[in-house]
Amino acid sequence: MADGQTANAAPLGLAGFGLTTVVLSCMNAGLFPAEAASVVVPLAFSYGGLAQMIAGVLEYRNGNTFATVAFISYGTFWWWYALLLWTVGAGWIKPPHPSGVGITLLLWGIFTFYMWIATFRLNRVLWLIFLTLWIAFFLLAGGDLGMGPTWHRLGGWDGLLCGGLALYLSFAEVTNITWGRAAIPIGGPVLSK
Repeated sequence: MADGQTANAAPLGLAGFGLTTVVLSCMNAGLFPAEAASVVVPLAFSYGGLAQMIAGVLEYRNGNTFATVAFISYGTFWWWYALLLWTVGAGWIKPPHPSGVGITLLLWGIFTFYMWIATFRLNRVLWLIFLTLWIAFFLLAGGDLGMGPTWHRLGGWDGLLCGGLALYLSFAEVTNITWGRAAIPIGGPVLSK
């Protein structure tokens, strides 16, 4: 790295988001019992939450508005989720009604949809990550808002794809930066500038 050059923090944020999303989505898809979800709480605080927030602050220093908003927002989403599970599990608060969780996930879906619009000018893999993420939020919200457990499971399967894409983009960015060339494809923007 040249003097004065800063590192790209996006692969850290993408890995924190992707890994945590894959783990939770395994439970949502029904691949593991719901009791296994307790493993998500510390992961959501640390890698899904803290690592993404650190990446967001570093991207702020790099002048990357999109990455700043995305990483800090989704990092705090993971903290919200972990705090919800932790405080309910400890008996400090009553479990929320599914409609409360559903409306929250719906609003995250709306936020993610507008972030997806911005990705039309970024790379193709990032565009796919945000496409699958807003769909996952809407499916999970539908499951909590009375559409049935099938919606929730579909949200889990979609989340697996989303998290896998995030891990792929993290891998591609680390590899491409380390090798000094575009060794792993990420695709150009959906809409040219």
